[in-house]
Amino acid sequence: MTAQVVALPAPVDDGTVRAAGALLWRGRGKGLEVAVVHRPKYDDWSWPKGKLDPGESWAEAAVREVLEETGLHARLGIPLPLARYEVGTSRPYRRKVVQYWAAQVVASGGHLTDEVDEVRWLPADQARGRLHYRRDQVQLDALIEADAHGTIDARPLLVVRHASSVSRRRWKQDDVQRPLDEAGRERASELIPLLSAYQVQRLVTSDAERCAATLAPYARATGGRLRGRHALSEEGFAADAGGAVRVVAKLLAKGEPAALCTHRPVLPTVLGALAERSASERVAAALRESAGPGLVKGEVLVAHVSGQGEDARVVAVERHDTY
Repeated sequence: MTAQVVALPAPVDDGTVRAAGALLWRGRGKGLEVAVVHRPKYDDWSWPKGKLDPGESWAEAAVREVLEETGLHARLGIPLPLARYEVGTSRPYRRKVVQYWAAQVVASGGHLTDEVDEVRWLPADQARGRLHYRRDQVQLDALIEADAHGTIDARPLLVVRHASSVSRRRWKQDDVQRPLDEAGRERASELIPLLSAYQVQRLVTSDAERCAATLAPYARATGGRLRGRHALSEEGFAADAGGAVRVVAKLLAKGEPAALCTHRPVLPTVLGALAERSASERVAAALRESAGPGLVKGEVLVAHVSGQGEDARVVAVERHDTY
C-alpha cells in the first residue's frame, strides 16, 4: 500500500485567491470514472471548484462548489495535490491556490449554476484528453495512483481537540462539568459544515462536558448520537493511558467515517497510536509532529484510513485550524 500526499489546507498570503474543489469518482480499477465540468464562459473542461466565501473552511467550500457546479452532494476523501497559478488579465497578476480532494457522490438533487452548463462522467484516460489545463492532470494522476494502490476509498477519522472552555481558575465546580465559553460555542457551530464535508457518522467523545459540547451541535444537526468514553477524558487517561489507544483501535476497526474529541494531554497518545498504524514514515512523521506542539483548541486533524481491522492504515493527514 502506498501512502498518498500528506496535505494540509494551504497557508496563503492575504492577497492570494483561495479556492477549493474535488475530483468526483466512481468505479474502481479500469472502470474508474471521474466527473468533469464545462464552463461556457471559458469554453473549457475542468474540475468543479470555486473561491472560498468569507469565514468558510477549505473543505466546506469544496463540497459547496461541487454541489453548485454538478448538482451532486459529495463526501470528501483523500486530499489531492493542490494547484498554484496566477490569474488576471493584466499585470500584476494575482496568485491563486486551489485545494483538491477526491470525493464520492452521496446524493443528488441540486441545480447547476450559470457557470457550468454540462457535467460529464468519463473514464480516467478520456478525462485526461478532455481537460483544458495541463495543471489539472496532476490531481488526476494522484487519483489514478490512489486507485492503483487501493487507497482511493479511504475513510476519514477526525481527531478534534475540544473548543475553548471556561478557565479552570474561574470554574469552581467539578472540572468534568466545565463548559465551553462563548468562543468555544461559536467554534463548535463552525464544525458542523466541516464535519459534514466528510459525512461523519460515528461521534466518540471524552465524557467531559467541554468535549461533548464541541461535537453536540453537529450531532443535533445530523441526528447523530454522542458516545461518551471515559478513557478519552483527562481523568480516565491518567488512570489508564492504554484506554485511549483501545478506543482508537476500535474506531479503525469500525470502517466508517468518525470523529473523536479529546483533550490536549491525551492527544499525543491518540496521534501516536495512529502514527503506529501509518502506511508510510512520511504520514507517521506528520502525525508525530502534530502531537508535538499539539492541536490548538477547536482544531481538527483528519486521518484518512484505508483497510479495516488489523489491516487499517493511515494513508494521508490534513489539519483544519480555526478560521
